[in-house]
Amino acid sequence: MSPTASRPTARNLGSALVALVVAAACTVTATLADPRPARAAPPDSIVLGMVLEPPHLDPTAGAAGAIDEVVYANVFEGLTRIAHDGTVLPGLAQRWDVSDDGLVYTFHLRRDVLFHDGTAFTADDAVFSLQRAIDTDSVNAQKGLFAAIDSAVALDGYTLIVALSHPQALLPFNLGWGDAVMVAPESADTNRTAPVGTGPFRFVRWVQGDRVELDAFPDYWGEAPALKAATVRFIPDPAAAVAGLMAGDVDAFPNMPAPESLPALEADPRFTVSVGTTEGETILAMNHRRPPLDDIRVRRAIAHAIDRRALIDGAMFGYGTPIGSHFAPHHPAAVDLTSLSAHDPERAKALLAEAGIAPGSLTLTLHLPPPSYARRGGEIIAAQLAEVGITAKVIPVEWAQWLDQVFRGHDYDLSIVSHTEPLDIDIYERGDDYYFGYENPDFEAVMADLRVTTDTAARAALYGRAQRLLAEDAVNGFLFQLPKTGVWDARLRGLWTNSPIQANDLTGVSWTE
Repeated sequence: MSPTASRPTARNLGSALVALVVAAACTVTATLADPRPARAAPPDSIVLGMVLEPPHLDPTAGAAGAIDEVVYANVFEGLTRIAHDGTVLPGLAQRWDVSDDGLVYTFHLRRDVLFHDGTAFTADDAVFSLQRAIDTDSVNAQKGLFAAIDSAVALDGYTLIVALSHPQALLPFNLGWGDAVMVAPESADTNRTAPVGTGPFRFVRWVQGDRVELDAFPDYWGEAPALKAATVRFIPDPAAAVAGLMAGDVDAFPNMPAPESLPALEADPRFTVSVGTTEGETILAMNHRRPPLDDIRVRRAIAHAIDRRALIDGAMFGYGTPIGSHFAPHHPAAVDLTSLSAHDPERAKALLAEAGIAPGSLTLTLHLPPPSYARRGGEIIAAQLAEVGITAKVIPVEWAQWLDQVFRGHDYDLSIVSHTEPLDIDIYERGDDYYFGYENPDFEAVMADLRVTTDTAARAALYGRAQRLLAEDAVNGFLFQLPKTGVWDARLRGLWTNSPIQANDLTGVSWTE
């Protein structure tokens, strides 16, 4: 049985199951005097649902966004932090000065900060954290954030001097990423399983396959959070996610995996439904190392085979914004390039013929990680590719397997994933080291210019040029910007509507009655 013939039925069954769960729960609760679910957790705690379980809990040593979604701003903090609206705020550095030439940053650190093991945070820890990130043997997934740093020196216990090789206007923003959080030399090696940070919540335990438990850190330097405890539960199944919300077993899903449930949940007064933006460019990744994907005509053919609107409607139930390059459409420098890869099956067939590929002769693997946008989207894209004579062999994989086989091992043809890091177009200059293996000296030159350009208008023009190069090269299939579809108990306040960074920041979350 071909994967494209049977999978639409499975998708429809999954959607129907979610709809039945919603309908049944709404019918039951309609008969109750108080329609709100009874909460199993105390009123000063929260149970948060997430689709993906992180492979570990050290944000400085992994690419999985799920790591940050558990620990960023909760357990770990950086010198700066990114707010809900994307602005840069002071973090462990209460302020900073920049030299006139833009090459020296002086960070003035807070003096009353403790790690969760009781040791003091000082400039020496900041030097250790930054040096660990830039070392040649660093395992940091975002080493590019630190590429401009020549040196980091502790002037005294609470003054950090960072010298750059060239001006980098985005340095304070970059230091607010999860990959740039501050760690201590005493605990850095065990942060994967027992994270020790400076945040308002400390790690309690990780029941793998089920949940991570946190509680409030009593010696936190800043304003104490309203919540005394938080449990993050991992629920990849959309129907189970809906059932958990309905039963009150889960208080919030900041990224709801069942978009088809949103209209019914929005009509239910027990819940708040929030639809916002993310930095998640969802792509059909193509492995340029494998013929014929090294042929631009084949990549363009695949891009023209994709009907973005049908994909968004079918996989995301209408939620999502089409993209034509790897850039968030809500960014001021975004350029709409969707016309360069408009849905055109006949053009796709002609390009395949130019590349010498006979109809029906090309079979490609399509590795799909667990998120519903990937699994459901993969079914639709496989059917669209079949219409132009390409067979996509659908291979569902778990997240750890995707990271090992696709991201690190480069053992795939096609895959669907959302890149949720902010302003991450620079990943396309990583060349053969990166999982899709794109190399273009012209693109690398544009990114080099960006690194030393501080003028806003000039930077926007360079970003536009970079976007167009990616679109013209059909580096990947650019699908849609992932929306942030959150659902939570209507009595909750302070959860983010938009996601300018990978985070489930609980510092401002509270309950109201």
